[in-house]
Amino acid sequence: MPELFSPVDYAIPAFIILIIAEMLWARSRAPEKYEPRDTLTSLALGTGSTVAGALTGALVFSLAMWMYQNRLFDIGWVWWAWPLCFVLDDLAYYWAHRTGHRVRWFWASHVNHHSSQHYNLSTALRQTWTGFIALGFIFRIPLALIGFHPALLLFVGAFNLIYQFWIHTEAIGKFPRWFEYVMNTPSHHRVHHATNPRYLDRNYAGVFIIWDRMFGTFTEEVDSEKIRYGIVRQLGTFNLLWSVFHEWVGIFQDLWSAPWRHKLSYLVREPGWSHDGSRETSGTIRARWLEAQEAKAE
Repeated sequence: MPELFSPVDYAIPAFIILIIAEMLWARSRAPEKYEPRDTLTSLALGTGSTVAGALTGALVFSLAMWMYQNRLFDIGWVWWAWPLCFVLDDLAYYWAHRTGHRVRWFWASHVNHHSSQHYNLSTALRQTWTGFIALGFIFRIPLALIGFHPALLLFVGAFNLIYQFWIHTEAIGKFPRWFEYVMNTPSHHRVHHATNPRYLDRNYAGVFIIWDRMFGTFTEEVDSEKIRYGIVRQLGTFNLLWSVFHEWVGIFQDLWSAPWRHKLSYLVREPGWSHDGSRETSGTIRARWLEAQEAKAE
């Protein structure tokens, strides 16, 4: 086994420099892009996520090692294992991310990443504190069962995370068409963070946008429509703990009050679902918008 370093440790100084550079850009061109309390919340969420990861990482790694000891194939450390693992891990990330938006249990962990009404590089730091509780790791560690060493999974996963940092910006427009077709870009990821009905629950990609194109979840950014960021029901507060736990609180409130036959649905159905139809999901919001667009075209 080769001695692997932690890519994120080397990337953190670059993250800080880029955030400062974007702040300076915003100060002269678009001061509304940064809000001090929002940025501080993002930094606090990132710090808390790092602590939570440190506390639970050993357990996840141990589970991955158990899978690796029962692996189906002995891939080892051949040169082609590295790029193949990176691509397969990104595919696994796509499905983890998509599930994180379509199943409320997983959304409760992921929602804090979308809770900012601003979109800048500090938003990328809004990472979950409760990923271990939500069991989000179950999508990616099965690669160890295939035969990829858990250390390799951590290594390529770190590069996946680093790549996704720079796409959280409005300072960059669109890249050449070939790049936009294959890779996830700031333009594609702005769509993902939007609350406009046109954009809801689109572009789940981590590194390669081709997954969204393949699985029917791709939508291109439209220059004529200003993007609104955040979540459908905005938090309306910068309270750190509420930002982290508000959806978990909502789940337990629904479980407490819902009829028994509907309780499980409040865990596994999409966010916004309700047994009495009193709320709206992203799917119903988007469908209503599409109907309105069709009516306008007639």
